Parts: sequence; structure tokens; C-alpha cells
Amino acid sequence: MSLAVAQEVAGDSTLPLSEQAYRHLRDQLIMLEIRPGDAINDQALAGQLGIGRTPVREALKRLESDHLVVSYPRRGTFATRVDITELADISEIRELLEPLAARRASRSATAGMKARLRTLAADIAASDPAGADQLALMRYDIMVHRQIYAAAANPHLEDVLIRYDNLATRIWCLVLDKIPSVAGHIAEHVNLLEAIADGDSELAGSLALEHVTSFEKTVRSVL
Repeated sequence: MSLAVAQEVAGDSTLPLSEQAYRHLRDQLIMLEIRPGDAINDQALAGQLGIGRTPVREALKRLESDHLVVSYPRRGTFATRVDITELADISEIRELLEPLAARRASRSATAGMKARLRTLAADIAASDPAGADQLALMRYDIMVHRQIYAAAANPHLEDVLIRYDNLATRIWCLVLDKIPSVAGHIAEHVNLLEAIADGDSELAGSLALEHVTSFEKTVRSVL
């Protein structure tokens, strides 16, 4: 699988420093590279990123609204705990909005975006996800979902779905060592991406719903 295709560049130098810091920290939190409950030192992070503390603090404020960090007066800022009991609530929202995004994408995606989605589908179909690193596959999964949200051409829907997909991914990563493989979950994207690129809104919506429900079933099976 082409991980070059999968990597979203968080540190794009054309972005404002606060946005660079936000994307960098967001993806570390999603993938549990910053572990749940870990203290977050804005001065240390600023040093690691080579930027000032102000952009880092701005990023942390956004991450708090994303429910990825929590701040306590006189105690500091911490990565939020991953609460498995929230799975049902998160899935309920995604089961409504993921099919909506897929249907919208099938109708609204530009020719260039549809070509991009076809390339992703072909990349997955031609690959051997079963032999790939589990965390690398999860990063690929995140990227594919974000491409679909962008193709839906509704920035408000995109923003909400990214937030809930991020929370779902944290739950997935928490139980990743108990799941034999996420290869099947990744392979499900092929038909979904092709349906969107073909403009088949009903099929796209149906496949998106199946994808979300299969995610929940897989997680529950190992709890």
C-alpha cells in the first residue's frame, strides 16, 4: 500500500503556526502517540516544534473543544481518557452522518476529486493490507475518510465528521492489539470509493453505513 499517498502533511509550512501545531498534536492524540491521561507541556511542545508557545496554546484550546485534551486550573492540560462507553453514542452520530457525506460526495465531488478517489480505491485494491503495519493502516483509514468528507463539499459536515472519526479512531487504537487485523476494514473502502466516484449516491450511502456498523461490531467483539 502506498503510504506516500496515505500521509497527510501536518507540518505544511504554508499553514499558520497554530494550525501546524494543531494538526501535529491532533494526530498524535488520535493515534495515542500521546497516551490518554498524559500531561501536555506547552513549553516542551513549542520547543519540539520549533515555534513559540502562543501557537501551541491556541492549538490546545481547539483540541479541548475536540474533546482530545482537557485543562484543569492550576493542574495543567492532559490528553483525555478514552472512554469505551462512548462508543455507542459516537457510532449513533456516525451512522447518520457518514452515509450523508458519502451521498453528498457522490453528487458534489469535482472531476478531479473523483479521480483522486478512484486512485485511492485502486491503490487499496492492488495492495496487500494484510501485510502492512496496523498503525500505518489506521493512518491510511483516517486519510481516506477525510478525502470523502472533503468531497462532500460541506465544510460544516466535514468539521463534525472529522471530530467524530477522530474519537472513533482513538477507541480503535486502544484495542488495536486485540484485533487480529484491520485489513478487512481498509478493504471495505474500495467499493465505497468507487460508488462515490461513479455518482451512485444510494450505494455509497449504504456502503458507508455498513462500514461504520462493522467498525462498531469489531470493537465490541474484543471488549
